[in-house]
Amino acid sequence: MTVVTRSEEETKALGRALGRLLRPGDLVALIGELGTGKTVFVKGLAEGLGVEGEVISSSFVLMRRYKGKGTALLHIDLYRLSAAEVDDLALEEALSRGDAVVAVEWADRAKAVLAPEERMEVLFEHAEEGRKISFKPIGKRYQRVLGRLREVVGPMP
Repeated sequence: MTVVTRSEEETKALGRALGRLLRPGDLVALIGELGTGKTVFVKGLAEGLGVEGEVISSSFVLMRRYKGKGTALLHIDLYRLSAAEVDDLALEEALSRGDAVVAVEWADRAKAVLAPEERMEVLFEHAEEGRKISFKPIGKRYQRVLGRLREVVGPMP
């Protein structure tokens, strides 16, 4: 499924819709160039999970944990890391805990770690009139989540 959002609020609303469908242990891998809306999407994801307080960019702090009303969010931003540094991060441990939804920005920098993991990949691109956001489910769980997201979001350009 590919959606074009034309504003930050639309991008956040799309993240919020996905957040409402996720549960502890789910993994969302965000991939895209700088300025394509990944952090805005994570803010919406957090709202959908019932996270209290504002989600801020994790670029200077690699991992932030936010408490939700029901589900916590672990927000990981790999922007400032090389692939070798990602290997030293103990990302596998964070993913294996299963007590929070995990959102990883710049997930393409952790290909080796994420390769065996079922996940929802969300690809962000600049579009002529906004942001092009594509969802790629890896695994049956995420195929079901994407089906439910399609129902919730409805037809979009």
